[in-house]
Amino acid sequence: MAHFWRDKRVFITGHTGFKGSWLTLWLHMMGAKVSGYSLPAPTNPSMFHLARLHNCVQTTTGDVRDPKHLADTMAAVQPDVVFHLAAQALVRDSYQTPVDTYATNVMGTVHLLEAVRNTPSVRSVVVVTSDKCYENREWLWGYREDDPMGGHDPYSNSKGAAELVTSAYRRSFFASNPDNQTGIASVRAGNVIGGGDFAADRLIPDFIRALEKETPLRIRNPHSVRPWQFVLEPLSGYLQIGQLLFEQAGKHAEAWNFGPAENDPQSVGQLCNNFNHALQQHEVKPAQVVLEPQANAPHEATLLRLDISKARQRLGWAPRTELQTALELTAQWYAGYLNNEDLRALSENQIAFYQSLT
Repeated sequence: MAHFWRDKRVFITGHTGFKGSWLTLWLHMMGAKVSGYSLPAPTNPSMFHLARLHNCVQTTTGDVRDPKHLADTMAAVQPDVVFHLAAQALVRDSYQTPVDTYATNVMGTVHLLEAVRNTPSVRSVVVVTSDKCYENREWLWGYREDDPMGGHDPYSNSKGAAELVTSAYRRSFFASNPDNQTGIASVRAGNVIGGGDFAADRLIPDFIRALEKETPLRIRNPHSVRPWQFVLEPLSGYLQIGQLLFEQAGKHAEAWNFGPAENDPQSVGQLCNNFNHALQQHEVKPAQVVLEPQANAPHEATLLRLDISKARQRLGWAPRTELQTALELTAQWYAGYLNNEDLRALSENQIAFYQSLT
């Protein structure tokens, strides 16, 4: 895979975010020429700044809600591959700002795909959505790529809508063109954990903030089950799809799930206990965890799993890390953060370690 990405021109929206930062660094390590289009880093601190990623990417500050600026920037870059990660990514924020959530997640995707239509150099487009795009029936088995889109809250619903937009553009403007050489896929991942996430209302970042402030960590949905996975797991799938689309535009131009192994989902309460233990292995004192369910909190899914059999069978893709390893790597990164270590080097070492796994 590394050989393919050398000297490829890659355009990433949302490259200053958590997953975007890891993707930027990984591509840079493989020799890609990375250009990013994003608002400033969404948190302070952020992985983008802590790992000095401004040295890895040509950055344009911009909003995907601005179609002309986005199109002009992409045209100037003339990328080979596009990864679309820019999003309003928080469920609880979507209840407060539903219009902005739809404008960013739905119309932002429209603007991105319009820009692609007008940039002939683009051969491969990977649109990143979410496992929450599915109409969640709270059942025990995993959702497959052809299950209905839906979503109870504005965030989840906007991701389902972004999937429908991607499918419509693919069928209307790309797959229907016999001369088309541009492949468009959408990718869906579970709850991603790893170093460098500082977003509000996310479990691990809230955990670290509680440690820094020496305050209790209050857990509002301790029994909710999520498909937790290490951040590099879905990114490896995104990179694989990006390469395959470039090499053969139509063959993999569809939706893909990249989730954890079936035996890895854990409740929020279990994850907190295990992460506390992993941090103690790095001599970080444990956080005080308080289970505090909220009776009138906004609706959030309590049970959500992904079926990854399609990626296993057709791509040969499978998770390389178990959840315990993911927690250990995440604890290692945040221990480095708390101890003022070189987070660029630490992040590069974790990517190298992940690549060594089979």
